[in-house]
Amino acid sequence: MPRRGQYRPKVPLGDAADPDSLWNHMRRFSQWQLEKNYSSKTVEGRETTLGFFITWCLERGLTRPQEITKPIIERYQRHLFLHRKKDGQPLSARTQIAFTTPIKAFFKYLAKANHILYNPASEIELPRQERRLPRHILNAKEVETILAIPDLKTVIGIRDRAILETFYSTGIRRLELIHLKLYDIDTERGTIMIRQGKGKKDRMLPIGVRALAWIVKYRDDVRPELACGADDATLFLTTLGEAFAPNRMTQMVREYIDAADTGKRGSCHLFRHTMATLMLENGADIRFIQAMLGHAELSTTQIYTQVSVRKLKAIHTATHPGKPIAAGASRAPENSAGDADLLLAALAIEAEEDD
Repeated sequence: MPRRGQYRPKVPLGDAADPDSLWNHMRRFSQWQLEKNYSSKTVEGRETTLGFFITWCLERGLTRPQEITKPIIERYQRHLFLHRKKDGQPLSARTQIAFTTPIKAFFKYLAKANHILYNPASEIELPRQERRLPRHILNAKEVETILAIPDLKTVIGIRDRAILETFYSTGIRRLELIHLKLYDIDTERGTIMIRQGKGKKDRMLPIGVRALAWIVKYRDDVRPELACGADDATLFLTTLGEAFAPNRMTQMVREYIDAADTGKRGSCHLFRHTMATLMLENGADIRFIQAMLGHAELSTTQIYTQVSVRKLKAIHTATHPGKPIAAGASRAPENSAGDADLLLAALAIEAEEDD
């Protein structure tokens, strides 16, 4: 079983001339998702995992959706369970879920569109999800050591310090930082706007005074030297005047973490984990951290309560380790250990998805 993300079907799987083939139905499913405003990353990921399933079916003479039954899908689940990677290790429950969930979505679409009479995946049970905590979390002192690594005598060092400070202060995702624009930074309110984050959701976040100061210094003193040609207002630029590629951003942050020699490994997501953990330890209400991370739905009907940016800013200022809590300042209510574990487990899942 190749690693998830390696499969890229360049040619049709099965009989491309058969309009009722699994392959052609998968292509229609992808088009339907795009029409319903699913992200291209989600569509591509589902095509990848469905490609493995279709290949497995073709090897057993199954070419059309009408031939797929619940027992067949359960056989595929057993195939995933029994599969061993090159190192002899089984697939994790999380990976098995990742390979099965698109199948459920695929057959749900086929049934709703009346391509099949019933949904054979409707009662398929997924493996129980593991609740794993992150392997490495930095403490405040270790973060400060990493932040001190960039050479502030160079334009690149100032840029990189601003990037690291932004990751630490806001806990935003790698792609969210890469896509930041100049007009997303509100220096008066001390906020940044995340546009079209995961799930195509916008959200406004507070950012610490120190991180904001480094962004302003980079924006005013360094960015004009990096910008060249057509400027699309991307905030953080490479030496070529372009937005960072995700892998380049990961490499840059990892090099600074390794250079700090803290004994802990990681990259962009390590700062996201660290911010959430340290704010929890300093007494921040878990609902505010969920809003920071973008886990909360922007609706009062959802499980988490929406909070105002002003209140979120106050909590962030009071609990983020970049600024000590003032004497006598009120603290947020205590969180249950179970809620905190759930939050950190969600972060661990995100880290694997990013990888």
